[in-house]
Amino acid sequence: MTTTPLVALQRPKDISLDEIEAELSAIWHSQSADSLNQGPTRASTFSMVIYEPEEFQQLLAALGFYEGPIDGIHGPMTKAAVQDAQKSYGRSITGRVDPGTLAKLREEFAKNPIDRIKFDNPNTRGFSISDAIAVQNPGRIITLCPILGEDQGVTAQVSAYCPVQQGSSNHLICCEYITLRGTKAALERVGGLVASLMMPDLPKFVWWKATPNPDQVLFKTLADSCNCLILDSCYFSDPESEFLKIHELIDEGTYIADLNWHRLQPWQELMAAAFDPPERRASLIEADQLAIDYEKGNAAQALLYLGWIASRLDWQPIAFEETGGDYDLKHVTFKGANQREITAELAAIPTADWGEILGDLVGIRITSTNLQADCCTILCSETTGCMRMEAGGSAQACQTEVVSSLSDQKAEFLLSQQLQRWGHDVLYEESLAVVAKILKLRG
Repeated sequence: MTTTPLVALQRPKDISLDEIEAELSAIWHSQSADSLNQGPTRASTFSMVIYEPEEFQQLLAALGFYEGPIDGIHGPMTKAAVQDAQKSYGRSITGRVDPGTLAKLREEFAKNPIDRIKFDNPNTRGFSISDAIAVQNPGRIITLCPILGEDQGVTAQVSAYCPVQQGSSNHLICCEYITLRGTKAALERVGGLVASLMMPDLPKFVWWKATPNPDQVLFKTLADSCNCLILDSCYFSDPESEFLKIHELIDEGTYIADLNWHRLQPWQELMAAAFDPPERRASLIEADQLAIDYEKGNAAQALLYLGWIASRLDWQPIAFEETGGDYDLKHVTFKGANQREITAELAAIPTADWGEILGDLVGIRITSTNLQADCCTILCSETTGCMRMEAGGSAQACQTEVVSSLSDQKAEFLLSQQLQRWGHDVLYEESLAVVAKILKLRG
């Protein structure tokens, strides 16, 4: 697979915030004047704000564990650095930045008088974009890069980049990059400016690569200014709390897209296909036992899948109990349309080597206490398998299917697909509404 090369029209240049639009105009004017053929033009597609704190990489770099780019990618270099830090500080070696590891990194960072800016390369961070997004020809990308250290205001860099088009045409369709850097407090102060930089009369997206916080002024400003707020619940440190916040935002009219929701598509399609035959579909009303296994560390996918099934079968949650243990067990009780009681169990399965996506589904079993009902179905992950599901025991003959995950589960690829969708995802919103009802039963 070849990558799309990016050609700089002008090298990034440090400027003050009030010069951003003037600097962009100068770039386009100079290129049009110098071009013998038709000059490059700015894409008139959409604008996007990307908020990428990447605090964990900055902390790892400052503490001497990481020498790679500050790009938020949980690749081999980042994983190795996290493992080294966890080993050094006597924590469980998982390669994942769990809340405890992040708290320890912050604690150690606060102890040491380190040059806190040197590891944030100002010439690269915020000026990279994956091929998956670049092919959508964005008109403007505004990247917010919070940095650690003292508040010294906000600095800006502006540039224009053009993917090289294959074919004989010399005409270039280009994207503008605006990168703002400063402490979180400094970026908070310029939220209104960021919103005004989104191009008028074009679709506006905000990709919030952090925990959603409706109480944060910057988050609220951007959420109110965009057509679609894009999140990824696989990185939520506390999905149970964050899902309630997201549901409130949806109720307020905010259009939310959760990239993690799209990772469930193969599981949803196989479960639906299992009940396509009329005789199995008729027996589905007898289903009253559901088990969902997921990789330990993040319950977001399991909760969303539970919400999806419950919303499709009109199950109403009436009780929620967290019993914990090695599998962090969660039990939810529902009432079905025929007043039948349904029980669901969510189990977090420890795995030896977590993949890039934390909390991937491992296995699902739906069955009935009515031994005559032909509804027992088991879905198993192609990569992880689901021995626990198959060893669960059942007097019924179960239909077993192997689920192949999406060819590319990375956020950048899923985001490029999201950019092609318009309109609210009613299925997601209905599923999340059930999840919210379940979570409100806690305690």
